[in-house]
Amino acid sequence: MLERPVLQVALDFMHLKRALEAAKEAVEGGADWLEAGTPLIKSEGMEAVRDLKRAFPGKTIVADLKIMDTGAFEVEIAAKAGAEVISVMVVTDDATVLEAVKAARRYGARIMGDLMAVHDKVARAKEVESLGVDYLCHHVSIDEQMIARTPLKELKALSQAVKIPIAVAGGLNSETVAQALKAGASIIIVGGAIIKEPKVTEATTRIRKAMREKRAIPTSLYKKYAQDELYEAFSKVSTPNIADAMQKRGPMEGLTPRINRNTKMVGRALTVKTADGDWAKPVEAIDKAGEGTVIVIDAGGGRTAVWGELASWSCKVKGVAGVVIEGAARDIDTILEIDFPVFARWIVPHAGEPKGHGEIGPEIMCGGQRVRTGDWIIGDESGVVVVPQETGVEIANRALDVLERENRIREEIRRGGTLSSVLELEKWEKVG
Repeated sequence: MLERPVLQVALDFMHLKRALEAAKEAVEGGADWLEAGTPLIKSEGMEAVRDLKRAFPGKTIVADLKIMDTGAFEVEIAAKAGAEVISVMVVTDDATVLEAVKAARRYGARIMGDLMAVHDKVARAKEVESLGVDYLCHHVSIDEQMIARTPLKELKALSQAVKIPIAVAGGLNSETVAQALKAGASIIIVGGAIIKEPKVTEATTRIRKAMREKRAIPTSLYKKYAQDELYEAFSKVSTPNIADAMQKRGPMEGLTPRINRNTKMVGRALTVKTADGDWAKPVEAIDKAGEGTVIVIDAGGGRTAVWGELASWSCKVKGVAGVVIEGAARDIDTILEIDFPVFARWIVPHAGEPKGHGEIGPEIMCGGQRVRTGDWIIGDESGVVVVPQETGVEIANRALDVLERENRIREEIRRGGTLSSVLELEKWEKVG
C-alpha cells in the first residue's frame, strides 16, 4: 500500500520540450509521479519516458501506454526506458494482462490496470486484482469529460471491492480531488487542471493543498459544465475558441458584427423567417422571446432593413441578448449607443413595411448555417457561431479546453518564446 495519497501529473502534450518544462514546474509544486501521457508517447516515442527519467531521477515515471496486446514486449520497452509504472487496458484479455504483470516483475516495474471502457468495473477489478496488477485506475476519458461525465460516482464501490490502491483520473481539479480521496482513491491523476494553467507550479501547489487538507479549493476555468451551466461556459470563451472546438464548423459567414468592445452575445435562438423588408414577424418575435434569447432572422439576404433602433430598444428593455440577421438592419449608430448586439449582412438606411409574411420558430438558414429555435448563438467582435443544442455541453467544454491550452501557450510566449518556437512548427511540418 502507499504511505500517503499520490499526486500523479499527466503530461498530455504533443511536444516533449513543453512536457519537460511543465514537469519541472509540477515537481516544484509537489507532484509525486510524472506521467508520460499517451499523446506524448505517440508523438515523441519512448524518448519521452527516457528524458523524464533523466530529468527527474527521484520521481516515479508512469508510462501511460494503454497496452492492449503484446503485454510483455511493451512493458519491457517501457521499463527499460525508465518507467516504474505502466498502464494496461484491462478491457483486453487476461493473457495480455498476465504477460504484462510477469514482465513487470522481471524488470522491476508495476502495472496499473486501466478500467476505461469496462462495463462491469467492480467485477473486472476483482478479476485483474487476482491476476496481479499493482494498481487499478478508474478513468473517465477526455472525450467523456467533454459531455460532463466524472469518475466520482463509481469510485466508492470500486475502492471497497479490492485491496490494491485505486487511481482516479478524469477532469479532477482542486475542487474535486478531496471528494476522490474521501471516496477511496489513493492516487490522484490530474492533467488539464495543472498542465493547462499558465502557472503550473501554483496549480500543482493548490491541488496538493486540497489533497492534504481534504477540502475543496476554488478553481477558475477548470471544471466541466453541465446542461444548466452552458450560459456561464459560453460566456467565458471566444467565438474563435468555439470554432476551433467545432473543427471549424458553426461560424456564420458574411455577417458584420455591430457590437461594442467587451460586449458579448450569448443565448438560445428564437428563429424568424420573413421576406426582404417585411419587419412584422421580426418585431412580433420580441414578444415571444424570453430573457437571454437571441433572435435569428432569415430575410433571404435582402437589402431592405427588417430591424432598427426601436426594435432594439424593445429587446434591450426585455432582456433579449441580441439579434442576427440574414438581411439588413439600420440605425446602427443608436443601436451601438444602447449597447445592443446586432449582426447583419447589410447596413442600410431604409426600411420596408410590416406585411406579416413568414413565421416564428421554423428551421432557417443564416450566414450559411442551419439554425433551429433552441440552438446556442454566441457572438463577439470576431463574429457569430451557432452551436446545435444537442451538442451544447460537449462544445462548451471543448471550447474551454481550447482556451485553457491557449492560456498555457500564451504564458510560454510571455516568457520569451515565439509561437513558432513553442509549437516547434518546423519539426512538425508535414513530410512529403
